[in-house]
Amino acid sequence: MADEATQELSMTPDVVAGGTTQVSDEVVEKIAVAAARSVPGVAELGGDVARFFNAVFDRVGLDQVGDARRGCSAHVTNGAAVVNLVLVISVGHPVPQVTDAVRVAVTAAVEAYGLRADEINIRVDDVAMGGPAAPSA
Repeated sequence: MADEATQELSMTPDVVAGGTTQVSDEVVEKIAVAAARSVPGVAELGGDVARFFNAVFDRVGLDQVGDARRGCSAHVTNGAAVVNLVLVISVGHPVPQVTDAVRVAVTAAVEAYGLRADEINIRVDDVAMGGPAAPSA
């Protein structure tokens, strides 16, 4: 037994198992919303109806319901994402500059997750005239 050699096992296999990886549309929507919110001049996401329901949810204590994907839809096909955003831009921020910055931020965020951003479509739905609304009692 003293002549037995100990063989060290490699932790990295020479062959990697095959398979596919799919990133859901909902994941891309959350990534895109987070990236868009980080851009200066983006006041909110979502159209009038979505913002109305969000205000109602805030009043009844469900302020996180739907926020993660509000104002965004995405579709992923064969590793390529098409993202549609609805923005509210803060007054005083030029629309072309904000939308260009949103496209850059969303593209970088989506591509950081290993996808290709084919289209980032943006609709500016409103302009926020003041600061964030004070929470109602």
